[in-house]
Amino acid sequence: MSESGGNAGSGSGAPGGGRGNSGRGKGGPRDSSQRNAQGRERNRPSQRSFTENAPAQRTRRADPARLVAFEVLRAVAAEDAYANLVLPSRIRHHGLDKRDAGFATELSYGALRGQGTYDAILARCVDRPLDQLDPAILDALRIGTHQLLAMRVPAHAALDQTVGLARAVIGAGPSALINAVLRKVTAHTLEEWLEVLVAGESDETTIASLRYAHPEWIVRAMRQSLVAHGRSATEINDLLEADNAAPVVNLVALPGLGSLDEALEGGATLGELVEGSALSSGGDLGRLASIREGSTRVQDVGSQLVARAMAAVDLGTGNDGAGERWLDLCAGPGGKAALLGALARQQGATLLANEPAPHRAKLVRQALAAVPHEIWHVRTGDGREVGTEMAESFDRVLVDAPCTGLGALRRRPESRWRRTPKDLTDLGPLQRQLLKSALAAVKPGGVVAYVTCSPHPAETTAVVSDALRKREDLELIDAGAVLDGVSLTGHLDAGHEHTAQLWPHIHSTDAMFLALIRKKA
Repeated sequence: MSESGGNAGSGSGAPGGGRGNSGRGKGGPRDSSQRNAQGRERNRPSQRSFTENAPAQRTRRADPARLVAFEVLRAVAAEDAYANLVLPSRIRHHGLDKRDAGFATELSYGALRGQGTYDAILARCVDRPLDQLDPAILDALRIGTHQLLAMRVPAHAALDQTVGLARAVIGAGPSALINAVLRKVTAHTLEEWLEVLVAGESDETTIASLRYAHPEWIVRAMRQSLVAHGRSATEINDLLEADNAAPVVNLVALPGLGSLDEALEGGATLGELVEGSALSSGGDLGRLASIREGSTRVQDVGSQLVARAMAAVDLGTGNDGAGERWLDLCAGPGGKAALLGALARQQGATLLANEPAPHRAKLVRQALAAVPHEIWHVRTGDGREVGTEMAESFDRVLVDAPCTGLGALRRRPESRWRRTPKDLTDLGPLQRQLLKSALAAVKPGGVVAYVTCSPHPAETTAVVSDALRKREDLELIDAGAVLDGVSLTGHLDAGHEHTAQLWPHIHSTDAMFLALIRKKA
């Protein structure tokens, strides 16, 4: 499991516990004896220091940053909420400054990412099955465990503040239990705990699941996905580790409409993969006028690449897009639609953005607001009906199909524990129906881009193969070559058998899949 974190994990102070980069326990610089054979520092020194206060004498208040993390974990577990949606509102509610917001972010996301491994550790420290614990107690234990094992927080501060949080929001009785369990957690570093957990295990999937905090079925699925897209199964550990790294925020300036100047002045750096992109240095992006106006947006580079690829395919008409009609069949919440709208404006095309859910259709309109209104229109309706209602009406169609999101686990830390193999089975028919509708809606000579934020072959190559089967009027365009053409590097090494797959551990993007299907004229 990755030990990298957000702002707080890289030297920022630890709320309620003094500066976090001065070592654990009683402080002092770390010495070389704490490095392993590879020269890496252990998570924390073997000498640990704890407050001598009894639980009743400990902190009785909830530190705001830790309270935010606790509330996020509670919302995820009890309300099936998404951490990336809950976290900003809780940070604003509690009025956290930049430093504490960074700490709360790392603590929330880190505890969620590491949940499986932390639960395996806690199971060794609790005298009853974890499912018999009050869920709030278990979330507090996960928060404490992440601080103790994977953050630069002094052990005494992690214990004292987590117990104080529990006393304030759960109760005195549970706080004593939490104190006792977390003291047992401190018996080992994370590296040592992992050795304990995998001792005697010979199954590589089980070992990887524990070491990198992924459910076993996802480990198997990702290994299968690597092979299906032409890569080596030996890359699996690198891929799982990349899923655990805190992702850098990607920005895109809408072509011809937005500018990165304001972001660059604020510390962002130009992206190296695609034109008009930048990597944010963090902080409150809402303070940027270009972000508020929507002309500059937060969007993963992988999403930028696949949208630009669809717009760049040579249809052989010689008009470079002038007069074309484009369709974004599954447009909500509107990120790719906004980029496509800007590209359509540049190329003299128009865009129809379709979204079945009214509240998400509203988000699409908001996302497109920075693009001149004569360029785009939003349709609220079932994408599966578009092919019948508007047969052979569009030159370019994007199908950003609903999927498991296995390619974005680094950005949605709770998803790995929420998804099940059944989701693949449930989503398959919808993905096929939407692609069938798109192929009916595209004109002869036009192109359909089938995109998922998942590398799983059940959601990628299998869907495309089924669509092409027994249809002589369809052909695959080399998606890898088209991606290379819109990339600043000119060589992404993403193509395999005319489809393309991006990877977190190779491209530092979400694991976006792209197939480009031409309907023969």
